[in-house]
Amino acid sequence: MTVQDQQHIKQRAYAEAMRYIANAKDDLKKAGKIDGHFRDPKYVRRASGTAYSGVLIALDAWLKLKGVDLPKGKARKSIDFYRDNIAKLDKKLLDHLKIVYDTLHLSGYYDGTLSLGTINDGFKMAGYIINRIKPQEAI
Repeated sequence: MTVQDQQHIKQRAYAEAMRYIANAKDDLKKAGKIDGHFRDPKYVRRASGTAYSGVLIALDAWLKLKGVDLPKGKARKSIDFYRDNIAKLDKKLLDHLKIVYDTLHLSGYYDGTLSLGTINDGFKMAGYIINRIKPQEAI
């Protein structure tokens, strides 16, 4: 894979992942806040799911750049696929994925937590993961 190919993959995936994060943040604004908690679980769930999807876009690109073969077509990848492959390549990234999975996917999306701290931690780790594929600026 050429350097230009790598940059193209990073640019496309980073832009798409950031679009998901921006949409998720818009949903969190709609959830409203009071006393350190969100008010509306519907918007928290939607925001958490959207942000988690953005992370998966970034991880797919990162894995592709590392030479990992992704399942063909529209095959759904499990969290185990990500854990197993990332564990072989980057333990710190794996730790961040665990936090994103627990906070955004499980607590935010499935459980509908209203905890501002939990969701903020998830978004912080999501940003870390997405920034791993951030394209370098042209000089």
